[in-house]
Amino acid sequence: MVKKALLGQVSDNEIRLLRIFKAVADCGGLAAAELELNIGRSTISRHIKDLEERLSLLLCRRGRAGFALTADGRRVYAGAVELLGAIESFRTDVQEMHADLTGTLSIGLFDKTVSNPQARIGEAIRGFRRQAPDVMVDVMVGTLGDIETGVIDGRLHAGVIPAHRESESLNYLPLFDESMYLYCGRQHPLWDVRHEDLDWSELQDYDYAGLGFHSPNMEASHRFGLRRQATVSDQEAIATLVLSGCYLGFLPDHYARSFVAEGAVQRVAHPECTYTVHFVAISRRLRSEGRLASTFLEMLARSHADQSLEAPAA
Repeated sequence: MVKKALLGQVSDNEIRLLRIFKAVADCGGLAAAELELNIGRSTISRHIKDLEERLSLLLCRRGRAGFALTADGRRVYAGAVELLGAIESFRTDVQEMHADLTGTLSIGLFDKTVSNPQARIGEAIRGFRRQAPDVMVDVMVGTLGDIETGVIDGRLHAGVIPAHRESESLNYLPLFDESMYLYCGRQHPLWDVRHEDLDWSELQDYDYAGLGFHSPNMEASHRFGLRRQATVSDQEAIATLVLSGCYLGFLPDHYARSFVAEGAVQRVAHPECTYTVHFVAISRRLRSEGRLASTFLEMLARSHADQSLEAPAA
């Protein structure tokens, strides 16, 4: 039997097959990908088999036991994400050379910024849409690390994140601030305690929930010496653990306001149990931002003019 030649130049057809494979992997199976791809399951299966034959690799297992990528499939998926992202970036660059702004603006937002009255991201998007009505806007809400990585590798044009340690690969635009306070739930032992009388040694005796990646939250956790007994990836997870009554946790004041109004959580009123987060817009430094990114960043700057100088709301 003659072994099939390995993949040489990547053709348009193979790029199409990689897009289908990526969509199936993102959706978690053939059935779930039907709506996304708008093609039947049998056709999707045939395309996946065709790609496997072209690559001489088994990419996924599919059947009654469910859908799962093989080890080779995971490597091909990672390569497909990188390749398709580069193609989209190139297409966007070419489109931006024309007079009208077209294509897709991809931005990443850190979670729970929408309820911050100092955040005027919606206003910036409205200004951008006035200048680029034909542009598709793709918004991803993710972790600080995911957004930074997405901007650096070109999958995202811009991101809005808490300022922490800076990267030489990124530009930073100051936007707005956020006030963080320590909270406890109704079932927590601190609920009926006079917090002003507490000292740090007492606070450090209680279990604490914090973000598990480098961030202002992690820096505050270390600075205050809190005992982290739960690690989470976003603010909603912290709120969930605080609501359980088992953990203390820092939350943005604007996000916690509704829980406080319901009597579900209360601020630990120790005068030092607070810190301020400065939010910035990030864009890639290593090459020209392109017209889509520069136009959106200009709208962010206009919308947040003087915001970085205003005192955060108590």
